[in-house]
Order: sequence, then C-alpha cells, then structure tokens
Amino acid sequence: MSNQNPIGVFDSGLGGLTVVKAIRNVLPNESIIYFGDTARVPYGNKSPELIKEYSLQITEFLLEHNTKIIVVACNTATALAIDILQEKLDIPIIGVVKPGVASALKLTQNNRIGVIGTISTISSGAYETELKSNNNFLKVMSNPCPLFVPLAEEGWLNEHATKLIAQKYLEPINKANVDTLILGCTHYPLLKEVIQEVVSTKIKLVDSAQAMAYETKKLLTDYRLLNDQNNKGALKLFVSDLPARFEIVASRFLGEKISNVEKIQLG
Repeated sequence: MSNQNPIGVFDSGLGGLTVVKAIRNVLPNESIIYFGDTARVPYGNKSPELIKEYSLQITEFLLEHNTKIIVVACNTATALAIDILQEKLDIPIIGVVKPGVASALKLTQNNRIGVIGTISTISSGAYETELKSNNNFLKVMSNPCPLFVPLAEEGWLNEHATKLIAQKYLEPINKANVDTLILGCTHYPLLKEVIQEVVSTKIKLVDSAQAMAYETKKLLTDYRLLNDQNNKGALKLFVSDLPARFEIVASRFLGEKISNVEKIQLG
C-alpha cells in the first residue's frame, strides 16, 4: 500500500468534520476522503444491526478510494460497529472513544472524569465502560447535552443563549468535582470556548477530535504509512443526501469555503 493513499473518515453527518480539521492541522500533507451519511442521520435511534450494516457500506465505499486507514468519527458507530470493522478490514481502524479516554486518563489527577455527549452516546455507556476498564477506581459523571449539536451547526458558538444552555447542562459536572471533561461528541470542540468558560477553571477539557488526530498520526507512523510528500493534502467530501446545507455548515466547521461536495448512494 502506498503511503500517499488517502485517510478515510466517516460520520453519520457533519460532526466528523472537526476530526477532519484536526487531522489536517496535525498531518497537513495527508489527503482525506470524508463521507457524511446525511440521508440516514441520526444514527442514535437506529438498531445495532442497521448501524453495523451502514458502517460496512461506508467503509466499503472508502476502500474503493484506496484509503490506507479509516477513522470512525461517529460515537454511535464506534460503540456498535468498531469490532466488526476491525475484524473484517485489513487496514487500521480508529474509533472515536479510545483516543479521548486515553487522553483523559493521562490528565486526571483525582480520578474523577466527566463525559458529555448526545443522549445516545451517554446512554450507550461507551466512554464510562472504556474508562473503567482501564481504571476501576474512577468516578465518572456523564451528562447528555443534546442541544449542543444544533447550536454548533447553526454557528451559535458565543451567543448568550448558548451560554445559558451550557450552564444548565454543565451544572452536574461542576458539582461532581471532576478535574477532566471529555467532549464526547465531535460537534462539541466548536463549543470548547463557552464550555471552558462555564466549567471550573480547574477542569481540563479533552477534545475528542484532537485526540483522534494524534492517534491517527501515531498509527500511520507505526504502520510506516505517513505521507512523506511536502504537498498539501487534498480533501474530498461525499454525502448521501443533497449537499447544499452540508456545504454551508462544512464551511463553518472547517473555516474555509467548501463546494463541490458529491452526493452518492450506498447500498
């Protein structure tokens, strides 16, 4: 396999673009193929069997583009499909949960870690399970923050209403005396500034997108697949529904004008 092959990234929608941005910052020479399953979002209310089926369809599409590694930038797909993907595919697969957990375990000083995410992610217990499998003495405080996703997509990052909502969601986190907080949704790094403003100054935030970018670099290094060219990597974006709104929000997420997003049909 050529080290100039692209990195594949997928999510149920837009959130994984924060992972794309982080990877491009850490690995600017790497080309990226991104797929957002916008026709079937959200994944959180789908059955485990469907999530596995969707994930296999998407990875098959990414493999058709000769991807050298696949980054699952979706918490639901990571929780329900990562095992079957790693079993069936011959290239490295990274899920969103483990890199964030590893970062949090390194940062905590008092063994009290908070996790925020969507309702489906928090209900799955994926982060708490992974955290406690590494350290059974941990106290984990998990809280869903469902309105953070639409706020991020609307670009309401520093609005007064956003701060009020954040104060309500994060009150249990502040009361739990955690010293580390995992942003367990790939939309949430966009709201990092207001989240840090609302939580105690003693609480360190774990940006799951950033953690995934560094884990991607580590795996590519381990497999000797880092792109050694000095050219800026290309970015190709694919979706499963009409791309117009995706292009608008993607431009906001990535901080640059996005166009030429391609719609494709899977399955």
